[in-house]
Amino acid sequence: MHATLRATFTGPDRPGLTTRLFECLEGLDVAVVDLEQVVLRGQLTLGVLLTDAAGDAATLAQAETRLNQTATELGLAADFAEGSAEDTSRKARIVVTVLGNPLRPDAVAALTARMAAAGANIDSIRRIAAYPVTAIELDASGADVDSLRKALAEEAARVGVDVAVQRGGLNRRGQHLVVLDVDSTLIQDEVVELVARAAGVEAEVRALTEAAMRGEIDFTESLHKRVALFAGLDEAALAAVREQVRLTPGARTLVRTLKRLGHKVALVSGGFTAVVDDLGKDLGVDYVRANVLEIVDGKLTGRVTGAVVDRASKAAALVEFAYRAHIPLERTIAIGDGANDLDMIDAAGLGVAFNAKPVVRRAADASVNVPYLDSVLFLLGVSRDDIEEADATSR
Repeated sequence: MHATLRATFTGPDRPGLTTRLFECLEGLDVAVVDLEQVVLRGQLTLGVLLTDAAGDAATLAQAETRLNQTATELGLAADFAEGSAEDTSRKARIVVTVLGNPLRPDAVAALTARMAAAGANIDSIRRIAAYPVTAIELDASGADVDSLRKALAEEAARVGVDVAVQRGGLNRRGQHLVVLDVDSTLIQDEVVELVARAAGVEAEVRALTEAAMRGEIDFTESLHKRVALFAGLDEAALAAVREQVRLTPGARTLVRTLKRLGHKVALVSGGFTAVVDDLGKDLGVDYVRANVLEIVDGKLTGRVTGAVVDRASKAAALVEFAYRAHIPLERTIAIGDGANDLDMIDAAGLGVAFNAKPVVRRAADASVNVPYLDSVLFLLGVSRDDIEEADATSR
């Protein structure tokens, strides 16, 4: 086994430092087996692992002398130690994404302590966003993903941050299908309530909604009873409803960025195509599934046509769209906030609870509790710098 040397350099960053450090090794029979560099607010940390090609430890001693002298000339602090042979055992790669607003030191300490207790070793950390939330991504190995996800979800809830635990590897890099709930997820409103307001039956509809939430009637029965109250409403009123819809902050950025990355995007809603179809066209999504209001002679009849889009059919839509797009289920992402989204969150490769009810947060793989929908991009490893650069170059 060849001897190895680990050298670490720290100090103020400026162009040319890395070049100078490696140029000083010219003529020595050494090889670079590992190299990492990070710059944090102008402060450089560079680590390199060297091995001698001929099995001569004296060569590494010469390398250390040269590197130490060059570092001094460059105003860098240098630390040297005997390196360790690379671990060639296969480790499951894990990606842990943490979102905080703010991200406090005690939260970082608590989460990393739970990672260590679960046997996870942190291999690298990088910041991927400074606003609208602080987001960091930790690459780790050595732990069971499902156990770590459960442990970190509990700790994140305790310390008030959001966390996602995912398997690393090629699946994270391939084309994805992202399926979004609409009401209170993609938009800030509940479409059925906007239509109810236009029909003058807002109080009655709200009472039926609350009864369904209490479990007194199921979603399908509740929807039929609410839609029945819309009988006689002029079709033209739906255009006014569409104008009232408010997108969630970051919704356009999320969809625009996903499409630039080549991902497929779907909207699946217990609302109505009369509103959701236009949203889909406006945003340029690939698939839309929602309930269809029956309209005869320009008036709503108080009925829906076709099958009701309920909890089970939302999950079925996710599976159908993934099949049509030739995307495996492990590369699907479902984002929702209510009990009606639980089945599709469970069916997806990554289920995200967005400002969701407690039952949904407990069931999801990841929870985002900030009011910015584009924060979901950080779970995919997309940095804020990547997003802004893409927006700037497309203008």
